[in-house]
Amino acid sequence: MLKMNDMDILELARHNQQTAWKILEHTGIIPAGGRIGATVHLLGSLKSGLLAKSRDIDLHIYTDRLDIAESFSVMQNLAERLSLKEVHYKNLIQTEEECIEWHALYEDEDRNAWKFDMIHIRKGSKYDGVVEKVTAAIVNRLIPEIKQTILQIKFDMPDSVMIPGIEIYQAVFVGGVRHYEQLEQWRKNNPLTNSLDRLP
Repeated sequence: MLKMNDMDILELARHNQQTAWKILEHTGIIPAGGRIGATVHLLGSLKSGLLAKSRDIDLHIYTDRLDIAESFSVMQNLAERLSLKEVHYKNLIQTEEECIEWHALYEDEDRNAWKFDMIHIRKGSKYDGVVEKVTAAIVNRLIPEIKQTILQIKFDMPDSVMIPGIEIYQAVFVGGVRHYEQLEQWRKNNPLTNSLDRLP
């Protein structure tokens, strides 16, 4: 597998992240949540600066109560304004997660597909702020060498393979994994059960 040099990886990651920030601004997803009095938090690889080649943007939308009609109204607003190609809805209100999941595919001006994972959560529920704490813990440990390693692994990962970012971070921080082949071995020996219970 060809290895990009360090500067190429950092430049490519920076370019992809800048594109993601522009898309976030252009789509107006954060202000759309404000229409129903929601607090919207950006999470995941864009927030932590570890967005590599996967075009995913993760958001948590918090309201005091979960109102299905209000949640749909936000998505309706986005669907009317944006080139959303697919929207998936999952009602988990009656589970311990107390949320409504939205997954939308958005096509940018270059015809690249971006996935928005928008989780509408009740304030004060069990998972309120949990992923935010995980993201903050990751950012706090991101020395340049570790950031470089994580981005390299993400770029080296075959496009056909889907590995949650949290699993990669766990392998690097805890397992000392330094390249993709080591990650494959780590995953065999350390299967991830509940990613929310594993702070890196």
